[in-house]
Amino acid sequence: MTATAPLWQPTLSACPNLLLSKFQAQAEVRTGVEFSGYSDLHAWSVSGPATFWSLAWEFCGLEGDPGDVAYVHHNDPLQVQFFPNAKLNIVETFLKNADTREAIVFVGENGQRMSWTRAELKREVEELAAALKARGICRGDRVVGYVPNMPQTVAAMLATASLGAVWSSCTPESGPDVVVDRFDQIAPKLMFAADGYFYGGKTFETRNAIANVAERVPSIEQIVVWTYAKQVTDLPEGMIAYEDFKQADAPELTCEPMGFRDPLYVMFSSGTTGKPKCIEHSGGGTLLRLMVEQQLHCDVNPGDRLFYYTTCNWMMWNWMVAALASEATIVLFDGNPMYPDISRLFYLAQDEQLTHIGVSAKYIDASLKRRTRPVQTHDLSALRAVLSTGSPLSPDGYEHVYTDWKADVQLASICGGTDILGAFVGGCPTLPVYKGEIPCATSGLDVATLDQDGQPVSGVAGELVCRNAHPSMPTRFLNDPDNARYRASYFDTYPNIWRQGDFTIRTDNGGFVVLGRSDATLNPGGVRIGTAEIYRQLDKIDAVSDAVVVGQNIDNDVRVVLFVTLDGARTLDDTLTTRIKTDIRKNASPRHVPAKIIAVPDIPRTKSGKTAELAVRDVINNQAVRNLSGLANPQALEHFAHHPDLSA
Repeated sequence: MTATAPLWQPTLSACPNLLLSKFQAQAEVRTGVEFSGYSDLHAWSVSGPATFWSLAWEFCGLEGDPGDVAYVHHNDPLQVQFFPNAKLNIVETFLKNADTREAIVFVGENGQRMSWTRAELKREVEELAAALKARGICRGDRVVGYVPNMPQTVAAMLATASLGAVWSSCTPESGPDVVVDRFDQIAPKLMFAADGYFYGGKTFETRNAIANVAERVPSIEQIVVWTYAKQVTDLPEGMIAYEDFKQADAPELTCEPMGFRDPLYVMFSSGTTGKPKCIEHSGGGTLLRLMVEQQLHCDVNPGDRLFYYTTCNWMMWNWMVAALASEATIVLFDGNPMYPDISRLFYLAQDEQLTHIGVSAKYIDASLKRRTRPVQTHDLSALRAVLSTGSPLSPDGYEHVYTDWKADVQLASICGGTDILGAFVGGCPTLPVYKGEIPCATSGLDVATLDQDGQPVSGVAGELVCRNAHPSMPTRFLNDPDNARYRASYFDTYPNIWRQGDFTIRTDNGGFVVLGRSDATLNPGGVRIGTAEIYRQLDKIDAVSDAVVVGQNIDNDVRVVLFVTLDGARTLDDTLTTRIKTDIRKNASPRHVPAKIIAVPDIPRTKSGKTAELAVRDVINNQAVRNLSGLANPQALEHFAHHPDLSA
């Protein structure tokens, strides 16, 4: 792919003050080598893992003793060791310099606002940790949250981690079946919850759902509930109010020393390919990885104000909360980001003077379709970075941010996942931003695009892979003897090379274009097509509000079928069908043109908001959907099953 003119590039005056530039200067002193730019720095970060990760520990400010060994090589990536003799507890990094600066700001959909200083957050953690310890929670135990995205959730996670226990969470809008599928596999002793939540202008009570989960997960011994939506005072037996649970006379926090790769989080796969996998992540490895991403790639400094729209189901919650370790203020929002309209988050950015705002690619596309222009309506003067993930950001989305949001921001589309609690590819504050491209592989990760024979390719589509081990790889999958499922999930295609399952193109400037999930990749006539290449054309058509494109097996081949939902009173008439096909043929290729375009009233999505392409593909091919509980709206699949337009 040939680069056009960049949409943005860093100014020469700004570069010396960037954390990445300061890190590069220290790396040059450490190695005695002068790096010409990020490409050289990245190559060194991959070739010299011991020196790179040691310097990253020091530069980023990870508290604790790294020990005398930073890296132990092994040909098997699951046997590689990072800081095997280290002793630390990541909570000491999260809570360092506990002063009067704001640590957490919370804004609810209903207008509620809370603010905790770093000192107040530390005291909250102390009171919760003492209460957890008094109830027998100790190293290796599991504590869970059935929780909104609130300060109490952050405090509960940190209190859990301070004791060496393991944290996992689900959002309150998740139904009991979804939560039980996850929590029952990890046998938690204690569960935090709120009495309800707000979404789309409505108030939802959760006591019945909480009781349902507790009844079906017998390991739960105690439920701690804080008042938020319903102000409930008459809690059922077995539940205790959050304020009554905390230990007001708690001593100063003393954290349990842990190893670098000891577990902290259990995350879950989306559940669309079977029962959700329990992915265990380390405390030290995860935090160091995220501090590198945030400080070096997003230039997150002490005092910055970072927001990412996320729920506690999604790994971006863990990503966002990690910014506390860099002494930034995190801004939390719980509710519908489009309520009462799409400008809600622009007001949040203005009112809270955000320096970093993170949203989904779908949000940016929705803003584009609604022709919003916050550059004219909102004060975004503090904003330095716009972050995007969840699905590939369309080229038009890139242009929309720079034309209609703010011209002088670093736009960082990132691609990674729950699997590594971080990003394989992302932004870089010293590199230009080109339309539709992610600028680089993140530091310390040997990322490439490989063809089916395992050879690196550029300019053509291939599999996104990582060819080296790194600290935030999962420690294991739970209930997975001998790491059989772990290896099958990531190392089944290329020996000892992590295959992420994303279809990408490496560009002439060293960046990446993400085309969509490779396991949902279309293959009509043997030609591989990424679904994002079709979605990008639909982003320009106002009448189409949402879509899913899949392959249908027919006549020993695969045909492309596009399902669309339409805006307002629009119908899928011949004019609109022709417009869709013409745009796809013109801007993608004739191979991309769907054989069928069918209107449906709803598109199924996973709990984290991703389009459930695999579930739709299974349904139209008369195969069993492997886990309906992983879907936020499984009833939407009824519109696809045995659809009459699919028979011919």
